[in-house]
Amino acid sequence: MSKNKNEFYSLTNIKKKNATYNVIIGERSNGKTYACLLDALKNFLKDGKQFAYVRRWKEDISNKRASQIFSSIVESGALRKLTSEYNSIIYRNGRFYLARFNEKNEPIYNENDCFGFTFALSNTEHDKSVSYPRIKTIVFDEFLTNHLYLQDEFILFMNTVSTIVRRRTDVEIYMLGNTVNRYSPYFAEMGLTHIKEMKQGTIDVYRYGDSELTVAVEYCKSLEKSKTNNYYFAFGNAKLEMITGGSWALNIYPHLPIKYKQSDVILTYYIEFNDMIFTCEIVEKDNCLFTYIHEKTTPLKHLETDIIYSFDYIPKMNYNRNILRPINKLQEKIAWFFKTDRVFYQNNLVGDSIANYLKICRGA
Repeated sequence: MSKNKNEFYSLTNIKKKNATYNVIIGERSNGKTYACLLDALKNFLKDGKQFAYVRRWKEDISNKRASQIFSSIVESGALRKLTSEYNSIIYRNGRFYLARFNEKNEPIYNENDCFGFTFALSNTEHDKSVSYPRIKTIVFDEFLTNHLYLQDEFILFMNTVSTIVRRRTDVEIYMLGNTVNRYSPYFAEMGLTHIKEMKQGTIDVYRYGDSELTVAVEYCKSLEKSKTNNYYFAFGNAKLEMITGGSWALNIYPHLPIKYKQSDVILTYYIEFNDMIFTCEIVEKDNCLFTYIHEKTTPLKHLETDIIYSFDYIPKMNYNRNILRPINKLQEKIAWFFKTDRVFYQNNLVGDSIANYLKICRGA
């Protein structure tokens, strides 16, 4: 597919920030990955600098999958515009090579034609003893997921960066994500506190005390007006707005089924997650029994007595990390509401936050 520079994503604006880490978030197929791979290719052809392509799972960099990563660049003619010496890109055993085909349709390349390496966070031990002095760019593709993250994934990513960077200060890092999930451990670990409030088409820059570290976060503007085939996704499903316009994907969650008074609440407990606090009320009214969860906008007051679920390691008996692993009879009753689908939410954002909390609980 041809990439029109006036339509698809460009690195121009975020490069102006000269940040160490460049976090780029937007809709699927808007050209994020294409732009980064093309930039990496230009760097190699210009000064011999290589790049690293990082994914979460080893399966994502298999020969079958990784061999297709540069297919759009080759098929669009972008490679031919950059160089007349090569006409193809080959992936073999974790490496990308520029190649040309001979009259027998056989690829010709050698180690001097290697311009990139692949890394999987699930297999970081494999790469620690190898040196990569010519890598200038790291591209972590699809760092956001709607599924489970690896345990201590941020540390695994930092270990991968350390393996590549060593003592150098000239490596640029790009983290690319589709708007599939507002929750990510990377946001908290990197102190990216304003992502939820960002408007499309804007860039925020984070600085960290007296250090030289900077992180630029770009929430890509929508390509919705230029997508002539958006009518394929015109159904009334809020999650499809992530495909058509780059909005954050949200499921539809059950809202409050009946109005109730505070006197109908038989138990209140709290969930701390993703720098937010949620009030959870077990309600009994009109022969109905359910849990209603809404956002709490004030700090917790009774830290010694309230039932609190938090991923922090707190040994007090009123705390528990995993709501699906009760430690007493009362918590068994609380977990029952989640196991029997008797939980309702203030809005879809609250529902999405609790859904992410429960994913971690189930995977723990």
